[in-house]
Parts: sequence; structure tokens; C-alpha cells
Amino acid sequence: MPDHLAAKADPLLIGRDERHFAAVARSLRRATAELSDRLEAERRAPGGTGREAMERDAEIHRLTARLRALSRFGLDLCLGHVVPADGSEPLYIGRLGLTDGDGNRLLTDWRSPAAEPFFAATHADPMGLASRRRYRWTRGRISDYWDEVFTAEGREGHAALDDHSAFVASLGDTRSPRMRDVLATIQADQDAVIRADSRGTLVVDGGPGTGKTVVALHRSAYLLYSDPRLGHRRGGVLFVGPHQPYLSYVADVLPGLGEEGVRTCTLRDLVAEGAGAPEETDPEVAALKSTADMVRAVEKAVRFYETPPTGNTVVTTPWADVPLTADDWTEAFAAPGPGAPHNEAREQVREALCAILLDKLDTDGADIPPEAFRGWLLRDEELTAALNGAWPLIEAADLVGDLWSVPAYLRMCAPWLGPDDVRRLRRADPQAWTVSDLPILDAARQRLGDPRAARRRRRQEAVLAAQRERMTQVVDNLIEAAGASGADGDEGMGLVRMLRGEDAGVSLVDESELATADPDLLAGPFAHVVVDEAQELTDAEWQMLLLRCPSRSFTVVGDRAQARHGFTESWRERLERVGLDRIEVASLGINYRTPREVMAEAEPVVRAALPDANVPVSIRGNGIPVVHGSVADRDAVLDDWLATRGDGIACVIGDPSFRATPRVRSLTPRLAKGLEFDLVVLVDPARFGEGVEGAVDRYVAMTRATERLVVLTS
Repeated sequence: MPDHLAAKADPLLIGRDERHFAAVARSLRRATAELSDRLEAERRAPGGTGREAMERDAEIHRLTARLRALSRFGLDLCLGHVVPADGSEPLYIGRLGLTDGDGNRLLTDWRSPAAEPFFAATHADPMGLASRRRYRWTRGRISDYWDEVFTAEGREGHAALDDHSAFVASLGDTRSPRMRDVLATIQADQDAVIRADSRGTLVVDGGPGTGKTVVALHRSAYLLYSDPRLGHRRGGVLFVGPHQPYLSYVADVLPGLGEEGVRTCTLRDLVAEGAGAPEETDPEVAALKSTADMVRAVEKAVRFYETPPTGNTVVTTPWADVPLTADDWTEAFAAPGPGAPHNEAREQVREALCAILLDKLDTDGADIPPEAFRGWLLRDEELTAALNGAWPLIEAADLVGDLWSVPAYLRMCAPWLGPDDVRRLRRADPQAWTVSDLPILDAARQRLGDPRAARRRRRQEAVLAAQRERMTQVVDNLIEAAGASGADGDEGMGLVRMLRGEDAGVSLVDESELATADPDLLAGPFAHVVVDEAQELTDAEWQMLLLRCPSRSFTVVGDRAQARHGFTESWRERLERVGLDRIEVASLGINYRTPREVMAEAEPVVRAALPDANVPVSIRGNGIPVVHGSVADRDAVLDDWLATRGDGIACVIGDPSFRATPRVRSLTPRLAKGLEFDLVVLVDPARFGEGVEGAVDRYVAMTRATERLVVLTS
């Protein structure tokens, strides 16, 4: 610890910690060695097939994740400790749970119920604590710690009291390109939201600096740990952020919380076309595509291609000619169950047609092998042509492209659109995708399914049939060889039963020959979805997430005052309209990040457009006034800051001509959302636009500053 904190190094204050950390260090070495040995043993073990192979892979994944988490930290796994008021032993809280060789608990996982008082205790409700200690770690050593005392007994000889709690002291820390670790300083209001039940929809509403993103990330890790209904085998958790700079900024947080099982993405990532899609240039077109009704129009667009023929068809087979009536077609088209993807359901229609034709076939009592009959029908060109015309395989891009290029088709699928709307949506290149197209493309792809799945399945069946035939020949040869060598009696019969058995057939299948599609890891279904900056989502974009979470278990994080296109409804009204229910709203009203000096300038900006904006109250000031100057001063401002600050991160917002450097970012207001910087240089904010959108962009940009704000104008 530094010299000015020498009093805190008194053995009376830290002796118990030192002894405990020595035990933690020994346990970490033992646990790391045991995990390494178990992982090596699993990797050397036979791979197996089917469920056995899946379980082995899952165990390797679990051991690897645990080993990586232990290797990521040392003693700084420990966040702090609490001393119970009943005189029992202190409880040390860690990022992960840890025991010694005798099974004694050394660290309690921060997500466990026993750890809750470490975060949630207050002087009004100490939750049975005498005191609480939080550590600050620097390069694996404690560089400071803070004690809070809740009872008179907790003070005497046990606590080093000073004027700064761990949390307030941490607020002045400099920023870095990645979100800093704040687990040890989670506040009681934030912890209550993190640990709330996962059933239904929880809205976390709060203005800039209230810790919404912190809550969203920690809640993701907490729910996976504490709620068995959300485990990886039940779907897991999907975390949706607003843009890629945001995901890069928070990339270290979840691994640092001991959780690597959360899928993270942006809305663009949910659709293959999202990476290169620009924004819609016509706001009226964007508005027409942003409705849930336009997404639901996909269902009618697909149904148009699921119309049974109305005439009779005669199918010629080697056994007899068989008629297919309109009623037969209708019966076959009804075979797929509700929700079956169109392209994959086509095979169910084909199978139903085979069954109908086989039942109607008059063979004068002769048995016809069903597989032979089915094989013949698969090769029948007339039946295949009829099925192709009535239930064709469709690509999602073609379906949606037809909506924008065939006016009659669009009017049929979206009858509420007027003639002007239809004309406005038409475009020369129907597949020149924009961001507004992504929810519609996503709905089409989910509803249609993979058009190549049936072909892949038939290829797999052919490969397996060929393998079975080869295996039968091998078994016959082995049995013949066993007989020739005199392996008869019980031993010979046992060999025959083993080689002829079903288990042998499964184990001898070579799965490497089977063609498989790359899995879509973001397709869902997920057991829980966390959405940050949710105030920006359109009704159509909400449908993308609802498709991936049938349980409707959501954590919705946002600030209505930061919605660029306005947000006049309540959260409950908006979310009920898009299809969510069981909605609870938790509000965060304390701004922990933004100094009072900055908020004093930012608040009038947003209130000018949104008088009822939920502007949070800043709990700290730093005495640094907001500076106003000329755009010509930009480089001088940055050079002076870099010369006087050896660390920290700055950002120029609103000036695309500025080229970013390792310590100075250059972003638009939209891409700065969710991030934070020591210094923000705001360039010509008046050019951000008029009305709500311009005011929100200015408000968001100003409140990214955690220390200093400079506003430059032309």
C-alpha cells in the first residue's frame, strides 16, 4: 500500500486478511492443477458418439471456462468481506466460489444468496452485518481498502475509517478502452435490480450515469448462476447491445464476473445481411417498415405459396396409376404442424402424399415395400413438378425482395397500405437491403426455414444407407471368419448378437461423412433476453427478439429521454403493444458517473425538447467547469489534455474529420451511446439537428463525460 495509507497496513486491521489470502493462494494453486489434470484426461478420453460425445464436449467446455476464470485472476478474485453482527466468522466474497482441500469455504460466489448483504446492506438496513470491507486491487496486490461499520462492535479494532467509501473513491478513476471492473462497488439500488426474479419482463429505467449497463451485464451473469430455468441446456441468456463499439467496450465484463456463457450481439448480427446494411435514407419508408404489422405480413406472403392444387392429378407408378384429388392435396397440405417452417414442412407434405397414394394403390393383395414406393415417388417428375408449383422452396431474400418489387403482391400481403405507400416502398434493386429491412428478412427466414435442409437430409439418409450396407458386408465377413476359426457355441452366438445389434450399428456410423449446416448460434430459442438501450427499438425490431424468446422473459434497459425519435408512451404501454406481458418497472435515479458541473449544462438541453425527461441527480462534483470555445481550438485542447494526463481516454464527438488515436476516439453521438470517457470534446452540437433527435444526440454526447466536457462551436 502507498505510504500515505500506512495506517491501514496495521497488522491489527489486516492480519486476518493476510492469513485468509494465504489460504486462498494455496487453494488456487491446487484447484488450477486439478482442473488442468481433469481437462487433459477428458481431452485424451475417447470421443464417443451421440449424447456421450455431447456430454464430453460440455464437460470440456465447463472445465476450460473454469480454468480460464481462475487463471484470469489471482488473489484479486476476492472482492471484500463482511463481518456478521452475531460474532461468527467473516464471509469473504469472490467472483467465483472457492473451497480448500477440506471443503471449507474460502470465497463465496458473489451471485449466491449469502453474498447479497455485501452489496445490499445499508445503515438503514444492515442485513445482520457489523461491518463490510471492500478492496482495491492493483496488479494483484491490495492498494487500498474501505471499511463501513454498521454497529458499535464493528468499529473497535476492526475497521480503518476514512472520508471516502469504496464506491465514491472509485468514481474518479480514469477510463480505459474497456469498461472498468465495478463488481466490488455495486450499490444497493443496483443490486436489488440485478437479483430480481427472471419471470416476465423487468424494465430498468434510468438516465445517464445511473449504471444501467452495469446492472444489465451483472444481471446476465447472476441469472445464469442462480436460476436453473435459464441454464445453457434450456436456452441460456442473450445480451443485445446497441452497436459494436459498445460490445467491444463491455467485452471483458462478463468473463470478469465468472460467466462466459452469455451470447452477446447487436440487432444487426441477428441477420446475415445486417453487417453491410446502411440506414434507410427516406424516413417515411423507414416508418412504414418499422411496424409489427409489416413483420406479420410475412406470414401472408408465405401462405400464398402454400396453396393446394384445385384439380386432379394422376400419378403413374410401376404398380398402377393412382389419382390424387383436390381433397387429397388439401389433406396433405394440412400435415405440417403449426409453426413448421415452410421449406422444411414441404417434406412433411411429400410424406403425406406418399401415404395417401400408398393407401389408394390397388395391388390385388401384393405387398409393396413402403421404402421402394417412396423412392419411386421421389423420382416422379410429374408429382415433383406439381409439388414445386404448389409448395415451392423459397429463399427469404427472394420473398422479401418480391414485396418491394411486385406491387400487387405487397398490396395482397399488407392491405392496410395505401397506393402512395406501395409506390414509396417499391425500389429498383429489391435486394438493396437497409437496416429497416432486417426485421422483415429475419421474420421471413424464421418462417421459411432452410431451403437446403431437405436436400441435406436426403443426402444424409443416402450416406447412412451406404454405410449400413458396407457395415453389413463387414459383419458377414467377420461372422464367417469367426465360424471358420471355430468360434462357436455361446461365444459365437454372442459375437453374432453383438455385431447384429442396434448399438453396434450406431457406433459404427461415421458421422464425419454426414453433411451438416453451420448452426446459427443467435437463432434461439433463448430462455432470457437482456436488451440495453431498448428505447431505440422499433416495433418491428422487437419482433426479432420475441421470436427468439418464447417464454417472454426479458430484462429491458433504457432511458425514454435518450430515444432519438421520441418516446411518448410509458414503458408498459410500449412493451404491451409489441407483445410483452407481466411487466415490472425499476427506476434508477442517481447519476453516479457524470459530474454535477456537466449535468448542469446537459439538463436544459434535453428539457428544451422533453420537459418531462427523467434526468438523474448527480451525487458528485469535481469542480471542473464546462469549457466553451472555438472549433479551431480542438487540437490545442486535446494536446494540452494528453500532455497533462498520462492515462485516461478522450473522445471527439461530432467531427468526422478527426482521426482517432489510441487515447482519443472519434464517434458520432449515436455510436457514443452507452460509452464513457474522461474528456469529451463536443464539436458543433447545433449541427446535430432540430427537435427531439437533435436534442437527444446533444444530451447523450454531453453526458458521456466523467470528468471534463469541452463544447466547441464554429
